[in-house]
Amino acid sequence: MQKTKEWHVLAAVIAAGIMCFSGVLIETSMNVTFPALMEEFNVNANGVQWVTTGYLLAIAIIVPLSAYFIRNFSARTLFIVSNILFFMGIIMDSFAGTLSILLAGRFLQGLGTGIALPLMFHIILTKSPMEKRGVMMGIGTMTTSIAPAIGPTYGGVLMGTLGWRAIFWFLVPLALISFGMGLYAMPQESVERSEKFNLGAFVFLGIGLSSLLLAIEQLSITWFIGSLIALIIFYYLNKQRMLLNLNVFKNSVFDRLLYGVLIYQAMLLTLSFILPSFIQIGLGKTSTVAGLFMFPGAVTGAILGPISGRILDKIGPVKPIIFGLTASTIAMTSLAIAFQWEQIWVFLGLHVLTMIGSGMAINNLMTATLSQLDETLSADGNSVMNTLQQFAGAAATAVAARLFAMGQASDAVHGAMIGGRNGVILLAVLFVIALLLFITTIKLLNQQWRRLTT
Repeated sequence: MQKTKEWHVLAAVIAAGIMCFSGVLIETSMNVTFPALMEEFNVNANGVQWVTTGYLLAIAIIVPLSAYFIRNFSARTLFIVSNILFFMGIIMDSFAGTLSILLAGRFLQGLGTGIALPLMFHIILTKSPMEKRGVMMGIGTMTTSIAPAIGPTYGGVLMGTLGWRAIFWFLVPLALISFGMGLYAMPQESVERSEKFNLGAFVFLGIGLSSLLLAIEQLSITWFIGSLIALIIFYYLNKQRMLLNLNVFKNSVFDRLLYGVLIYQAMLLTLSFILPSFIQIGLGKTSTVAGLFMFPGAVTGAILGPISGRILDKIGPVKPIIFGLTASTIAMTSLAIAFQWEQIWVFLGLHVLTMIGSGMAINNLMTATLSQLDETLSADGNSVMNTLQQFAGAAATAVAARLFAMGQASDAVHGAMIGGRNGVILLAVLFVIALLLFITTIKLLNQQWRRLTT
């Protein structure tokens, strides 16, 4: 049994959140540098997007192990390992002279973040009282959602003054603060290791996800078939000795709510790629302008995280989620139409509206999704959700890069506009589906909330 009396839950959540914040900060900061990286390393948009995609793929590979890690290792041990991996990655990238070294460092950062992210949500779900769970979830998601608020600005300013490597230099003190706070907040606990690690299932899951991402990025049937074979082998091996409990998918409400979580993740990553790239390449603005453009909307979404969590604690999940999904759907549809005008102020207003919807909906969707599972499936549901979130983000970035590159190839003058618009149109369609799926869960969610609060 794990002890809880020595925990400083808020500090522990913030410490793990700083790790996740740092990872997302680099991710969105580097998106602003893509045009410069393409020139420095002589690669196109499809090549440079692996700076983000490789990081997200590393998270997607390691996160499925989170349920196993949590059952067999203490939170303190996991936190220390995640910090070491992340710190090694940022040091490597601080001095990266080639794209290969840069990608290797990003992969290490992804492994570190992939351990810290589900650990943060596990602490929230198991150490915080039910009546404060919405607020704690809001604080947890705020630490990660505030990073896109300052990431593009942070990256754009450093890119224009000290160069892109400085993006990593300035995160060293933040990593040390996270490490010290985590050691203070998380006590050493005795956890009995009762399971053998299913190495085969882990290897084939990693191969399957990597191959599927390559299939999406390269539009390759060969990679898709390879991915399908690897995932079938994973499914068979996972049944022999469970690495990831896939029974969570038997809950239909969990499945429908999870779709909304994944679409928001795809939206955040897609827009952080499309908009800065279009503003620089299509509108001819500087990296600093592209970074500042993302700031108002992302700050708005980050601030609304804990506020919307408080609303959930008071009135339940339905109203804030339906408001958020509706606002984001309207904004994405309008943004798809507005691309033809190429007016930066119109884009800015619609991005803010999109992020208002995100701030109201995303952390409440996550809370509602995981609340569909009983305690025995909580760690596995957390692991599944975080795995699919990172893969959705990686896949969305790969698709956005492909559409952007295809648009540039189709029209020398307006190619960036065409590619960006096509990516946003796809997102708008996915949001309409997410809104319709959520509507089908409203009655059940209201009934569940009444049971929990009476």
